[in-house]
Amino acid sequence: MDELDILKRDWKKQEATLPKISYDDIYKMIHKKSSSIVKWILIISIAELLFWTGLNFLIPDSYLEIYEKFNLKTFLLVTQFIHYIIVIVFIYFFYKNYKAIFVSENTNLLMKKIIKTRKTVNYYVYYNIIVYVLLSIILNIVMFSNPETLIEALNPGNLNIDGDKFLNIMLIVQVVTLIVMLGLLGLYYRIIYGILLRRLSKNYKELASLEH
Repeated sequence: MDELDILKRDWKKQEATLPKISYDDIYKMIHKKSSSIVKWILIISIAELLFWTGLNFLIPDSYLEIYEKFNLKTFLLVTQFIHYIIVIVFIYFFYKNYKAIFVSENTNLLMKKIIKTRKTVNYYVYYNIIVYVLLSIILNIVMFSNPETLIEALNPGNLNIDGDKFLNIMLIVQVVTLIVMLGLLGLYYRIIYGILLRRLSKNYKELASLEH
């Protein structure tokens, strides 16, 4: 049982003849917790952006050369640029939500801001998953539509291999990789953002109970 639960329990148990813990005390506690949760959402989203940006600098040129053989390098750079812009927009919305909750002065307004924050986080999660799936599908369609180039790119030593068998194996590998990565991505968002959103939902319910 956390500090808010203890405070709320004591508030409800007090007799009318005793000094009451005020409604404002409960509200301030929920307000503080909600503000902290949204601040962590903002921090984590910024950390993600910095992590993926830093990771891009570690990608060897040979990796990009493979996509260049399919004339996909420019497409990837443009897509990446647009993706970063959209992520920065989401981060801006997280910041606005944090500031809005931080300065909320009444229960109804705080509840509305919590709902808005939850929607923004869900949109952010859905966006990242959908972009990953779409980009993977597009890249694979282009590459497998040019089997000779794909074999050449992935078999630079010109080893004597069965082309059809090689392509079938690569297709299976790509499908398995997509499923595994989707699972890991979903698990990450479920654990990190899921925990924060559940806490935010709990705060919303606490606020709603104060109004009744």
